[in-house]
Amino acid sequence: MTTPTPTSDEPSGPKPQRDILSLADPAQTLAPSRFGRLAARVPPAGRGTMEEGRRLAKRAMARTRLMYAGALRRARAAATRAATVLGPWREPIIRGAACVGTGVQRLLGRIRRRHALIVAGSFAVLLALIVGYSIATLPLDGGLQVDPTPSALVVEADGGETFATRGVFKGTKVTAADVPAHLAQAVVSIEDRRFYSHHGVDPWGILRAAWRNWQASGTREGGSTITQQLARLMFLSPDQNLRRKIQEAVISLWLERQLSKEEILLRYLNTAYFGSGAYGVDAAARRYFAKATKELSLAEAAMLAGLVRAPSQLAPTRNLGGAKERADTVLQAMVDTGAITSEQAEAARAEPVNLRVPPETPPGTNYFVDTAAADVRRLLGGASGDLTLRSTLDLELQRLAEGVIERRLDAEGRQKNVSQAALVALSPDGAIRALVGGRDYEASQFNRATQARRQAGSLFKLFVYLAAMQKGYEPQSTVVDRPTQIGDWEPQNANGRFRGSVSLRNAFAQSINTVAAQLADEVGIPAVIETAKRLGVQSELPAVPSLALGSAEVTLVEMTRAYAAVATGNLALEPYTVRSIQGTTQQALFTRPGAAPRTEGLGGSRMAMLDLLQAVVREGTGKAARLPNVPAGGKTGTTQEYRDAWFIGFTPDLIVGVWVGNDDNAPMNKVVGGDLPAEIWRDFLSRATPLLAKDKRQAPADKVANADPESSAASAAGANVVRGVPEVMDTGTLAIRGTIVRLEGIQGERGTLARQLARFLRRREVTCAPSDAPGVQRCRIGNYNLSAIILAAGGGRATPDASEELQAAEDQARSARLGVWRRGR
Repeated sequence: MTTPTPTSDEPSGPKPQRDILSLADPAQTLAPSRFGRLAARVPPAGRGTMEEGRRLAKRAMARTRLMYAGALRRARAAATRAATVLGPWREPIIRGAACVGTGVQRLLGRIRRRHALIVAGSFAVLLALIVGYSIATLPLDGGLQVDPTPSALVVEADGGETFATRGVFKGTKVTAADVPAHLAQAVVSIEDRRFYSHHGVDPWGILRAAWRNWQASGTREGGSTITQQLARLMFLSPDQNLRRKIQEAVISLWLERQLSKEEILLRYLNTAYFGSGAYGVDAAARRYFAKATKELSLAEAAMLAGLVRAPSQLAPTRNLGGAKERADTVLQAMVDTGAITSEQAEAARAEPVNLRVPPETPPGTNYFVDTAAADVRRLLGGASGDLTLRSTLDLELQRLAEGVIERRLDAEGRQKNVSQAALVALSPDGAIRALVGGRDYEASQFNRATQARRQAGSLFKLFVYLAAMQKGYEPQSTVVDRPTQIGDWEPQNANGRFRGSVSLRNAFAQSINTVAAQLADEVGIPAVIETAKRLGVQSELPAVPSLALGSAEVTLVEMTRAYAAVATGNLALEPYTVRSIQGTTQQALFTRPGAAPRTEGLGGSRMAMLDLLQAVVREGTGKAARLPNVPAGGKTGTTQEYRDAWFIGFTPDLIVGVWVGNDDNAPMNKVVGGDLPAEIWRDFLSRATPLLAKDKRQAPADKVANADPESSAASAAGANVVRGVPEVMDTGTLAIRGTIVRLEGIQGERGTLARQLARFLRRREVTCAPSDAPGVQRCRIGNYNLSAIILAAGGGRATPDASEELQAAEDQARSARLGVWRRGR
């Protein structure tokens, strides 16, 4: 084998080895590891000076250059030795190496493509598994199971004014003929503009929502179509996850194949939640506006359409301002889609929206509503469907009772260590006209008028003396106040003294304990218990001697009932809250029968007992309850260590019971029944009696026409009317939705009186319209003049130009020394 000789055009001697070096440069593999070791010696940033850093960098670069130069020299030497050894085989080796390199590159490319295919295939399989699992777990058993909910209860006051709601409004299913065109257009415009063009899922809507949410840096718009929302409402849970979204899309596509667009929209309107317990558009229309769906105006339809996105936040009964702003957005969307013109939108914005129920139930009435709801369940059992209850509550008396208790506890509660109070007012037939179960319903829903059982103290002497008079005693009978011992029990008088011989009338009026104990021992405790039961006391009464002084625990309602039975002579009297109940068809489900038959059973002892009860107020422990020119009777009650204090009394119009104390049974600061309870009773009756003298039985239409001319004027004023829940600047100045309102006829007060007014107005909507006087406004809560309410409570002084109504309210507060007229102010 001969060695091939180089051709003449090839230079003789060793050739430069740039081809081999270009395939594998040893310097390229050596440099990184050595440079890494050098770099590790460089101190972290922030250490040393700037000059030291520069020196280290120069040194590292110099060593790197030396490293590369040495590696290059060694590589060239190795290549020279290889060329010398290989000789004529050098070129084939180079070409072979190049072919191997090309093959390796192709192999690596195929591997990369294969990896990409594997990754893509794995993703497709995973997606198919997720979709398959979502479809396999579709709720094919009838959809989402909703827990049973109580039907809605709409509560009306005795005069017909709706003031509270409870439960869930279900309404009736509407048909296509029941839905006005502007309602359907409003819902489609704000919820799904492409509703009539997509097939259940709207990719463009999803992209638009994603883009707007990205611009807003948050969730501003949803991408679900009306069909998708219906799928979620009917079949799925509200959970936010990928499986639910896939199921929602699948069901939406199926619904679009099974139902027409009109059927989908109709089912959506019948299923959607509109806030405040209203499910379905019919329930919402009746809940908020007291009308059928077909009667909704454009403004009302826009408000309902706007609630679907956030019903709990925008329900007009709790956020009227937010609901109106959202309705404006709906109207603009209808203009953008061509459903209505700009002129129609402006007319709808100017149209007043009158709610059936004021925003938020007045907090204090919730104690009464709880009691009434329990009575409805007792009367109707498990009746289904929405109910309307005509109650016995007099809203004016209720506000008066709440205000009296709040003012008295604010003024004297801390000093006398009294934190709670309760009041119940009965009409002579047993109707509960006002009920205060505690100081703050939001803080405690426990009803101290109907649920709390407390020792009655001397209130219980009513039954002892009545039993004694049925045995032959008379008011003028002589009894002896002396030390008394019955078994191991030795009752003591409150003052620790004994009066000797006194009349039965005087002993009762002065609440002498020893005389009551002797009488109970003489007639027998069983006779006392029997008398209490006949008068309506239902609590357990222990047969012990101390029962004569009220050691048994009773409720305020049952004790007030017992005193009402004596005052009216009707043993069959029973407190009640319900006059009538109607269903959705306006059919009466319950109507309270006429006056119950009177059951006397007390004989002449009743008149004698009335004599004793009037003596308590006239000359005894209840003198603080005296009313000018109004006959009244009652009885005080105080328990050991001043833990409870009571006063229950009556006039010809009302029987009213008052209790004060503490929930933890802590002793008060020497508060007795003739102190704070009697003063609360007097404050309430002194203002309730003139109100009851008016005719309160006018028809609702006449009431609106005759008693509320200002509200009609306010409606006519249009844009000049300001509505909203106010902030109190002082008792004569309010801020409503950024507008400063000065009340007519009041010189405002700050401090405690302003804070009391703020608590009273909490969550109550006020409507203000321009007054006849310049610069001031006439504001109302329902049908009541707010200025008159404030002046009657002593919240300010009347201005010189105040109306006769406002001056009369000021005179009332001055005579009762309330608020600014209190002694020492």
